[in-house]
Amino acid sequence: MLRNKKVLYIVLLAILTVIMAGCGSTVSSKAKMVQGKVNVVTSFYPLYEFTRNIGGEYVNAINLVPAGVEPHDWSPKSKDIKNMTQAQVFVYQGAGFEGWVQDFLGSLSADSSLKVVEASKGADLIKTTENKEEYDPHAWLSPLNAVKMANNIKIALIDADPAHKDVFEQNYTKYAAKLTDLDARYKKEIARTSKKEIAVSHHAFAYLCRDYGLTQMSIMGLSPDAEPTAQDLKKMNEFLKDHDLKYIFFEELVSDKLAKTLAKDAKVDTMVLNPIEGLTDEQMKAGKDYISIMDENLKNLVIALQ
Repeated sequence: MLRNKKVLYIVLLAILTVIMAGCGSTVSSKAKMVQGKVNVVTSFYPLYEFTRNIGGEYVNAINLVPAGVEPHDWSPKSKDIKNMTQAQVFVYQGAGFEGWVQDFLGSLSADSSLKVVEASKGADLIKTTENKEEYDPHAWLSPLNAVKMANNIKIALIDADPAHKDVFEQNYTKYAAKLTDLDARYKKEIARTSKKEIAVSHHAFAYLCRDYGLTQMSIMGLSPDAEPTAQDLKKMNEFLKDHDLKYIFFEELVSDKLAKTLAKDAKVDTMVLNPIEGLTDEQMKAGKDYISIMDENLKNLVIALQ
């Protein structure tokens, strides 16, 4: 009887292991190279979105970070590295966002034909207050920076597939116009608000603040899982009171527990301000994208700033 229980336990454990392995599969582990298209691997969601819009039917875009996963501390697995080395183009954010990238680039052979794009190169970057030699990497949250990043991707696609240069140029022009319109909506709507201060959980919105005349106070720093000190929490409480704020913004890919606890203590509400570092499964199924989520952010900002 005991032996039978042991056998049953081993079988159940094996089944559970298979199930868990399936649940842990990532976007890139399911992705495959496609013959006849430019295969582009992107380090996280916004770059994937820009690439899809510019490349259209001539590009096979592979996003490394799975849906619902916060990319700051994510690192590639062996299948991801294989996809990157087999692709024609690899696009990463740069400005210190992906801690693993330099190791990967250093591992490439001297004869590698992989075209590497640092998307944030040439964008209008902000130096961090902690270290003036480092940059805030969240540049995609400025629609005008997104235009520049998309242009870097377009140049690489043309280099990889010159036969479809005109298509890439046309797609880029259309998408850049959408980003420019997004910037105009932000300028128009935020100019009408009475308040110009926001309280956020993650210090990710310096570009939004710079572009549209806002000031952010964050619970955590540039990394969303940084541990705030008692002094940090005290400063946030004082900021909320001094500016008569009614909301603390949190993001969906990181636990909202701390933001909600602080909001309860300060007698304010919480609301989402999405840094668009990735989409959830629900957002993907609903057909949401960079521009639609930026518009949702704008609506929430307008509510909080009244």
